[in-house]
Amino acid sequence: MNDSYDVVIIGGAVIGSAVAYFLTANPDFNGSVLVVERDPSYQKAATSLSSSSIRVQFSNPINVRISQYGSEFIRNFAQTMQVASEPEPDLNFHPGGYLFLANTEEQARTLRENHEVQRACGADVVLWNQEELARAFPHLNVDDILLASYGNSGEGWFNNTGLMYGFKAKAREQGAEYVTDEVVAIGRDGDSVTTVTLKSGAVIKAGNIVNAAGPRAALAARMAGLDVPVEPRKRSLFVFDCAQTPEGSATVNEGRLPLMIDPSGVFCRPEGRYFLSGCPPVEDPAVDWDDFEPRYDEFEEIIWPALAERATAFEAIKVVNQWAGHYDFNTLDHNLIVGPHPEVKNFIYANGYSGHGLQQGPAAGRAVSELIIYGGFRTLDLSEVGYERIVENRPFLEKAVI
Repeated sequence: MNDSYDVVIIGGAVIGSAVAYFLTANPDFNGSVLVVERDPSYQKAATSLSSSSIRVQFSNPINVRISQYGSEFIRNFAQTMQVASEPEPDLNFHPGGYLFLANTEEQARTLRENHEVQRACGADVVLWNQEELARAFPHLNVDDILLASYGNSGEGWFNNTGLMYGFKAKAREQGAEYVTDEVVAIGRDGDSVTTVTLKSGAVIKAGNIVNAAGPRAALAARMAGLDVPVEPRKRSLFVFDCAQTPEGSATVNEGRLPLMIDPSGVFCRPEGRYFLSGCPPVEDPAVDWDDFEPRYDEFEEIIWPALAERATAFEAIKVVNQWAGHYDFNTLDHNLIVGPHPEVKNFIYANGYSGHGLQQGPAAGRAVSELIIYGGFRTLDLSEVGYERIVENRPFLEKAVI
């Protein structure tokens, strides 16, 4: 490790490693990159504990296009991220699609409005009435459903740590350095950040600092005398076995079931021979950064009743595993924050993904690298999700947040 780097990235999970990869992959960048990661096991990282899915079914064109790029990147991941003398990294992508169900006029109207945006962006999404839904997924009880939205392609789930480790391995091969340490202070001279001090005592000069600290983003920002409205919010996930699985019963997508979002907010998707499920919590306070105890009652009180009502196949199910992870929750509008601080321009935010970090990681990493190399966005313009909206208290509207 040297005592000076052009870019210091705080956090080496999927966002930080994506930034490191895109910087070092760009022939227009000849600088040095240091990634500081406090826990290289990533056992409690939001990346490792997520449900690792990707969808294009958003209401805002920017989020649709971010995921379209992410889907393309994931499809080409094995070839793009090949590291010399290593086997091709396989993300084991399952093209299951997302299935949104609406049982009120308001929900149905939202699906129709979102669909117009998605189709305008070229997304392969269809709307189904009750009869069409029942034909596609005969295991579902659709008596109360008014409308459904289904992703024919470009959506599914994949290996979460595979994406992260793939970025990391390729970034290191291309020259990025990683250090196991923790940033405990950030030096600042007027409108520029200048150094990071590590827990080990090392003081590193930094030309740019990227805040990719996930749920700890606010801690990193405060070290520079700045702020970001991001806090850890807990989400519990449950893996359950099903006595009579409906997987294979669909008449679309070669029989594979989708990631279904019930009108109640409960979601469910296949996970190998099992199913993975979760739900929005009834109460959603900020939690301690080390609080990873699942909310066990959510399965019995919310998830199981909703699923049993939706399909008789889900009446006889049994939890076989559960865990809790953290969203890096943007309290302003639940959407990503990508861009420099308007006054301290060499402090760059890559935070607040609110559960969408894995699927938005490729586009966000590319965007941050463009800001550093060119001083602006070159491919997808993410100005609308910059930090300026935080200062102006101007939420970025996205209706399809789950």
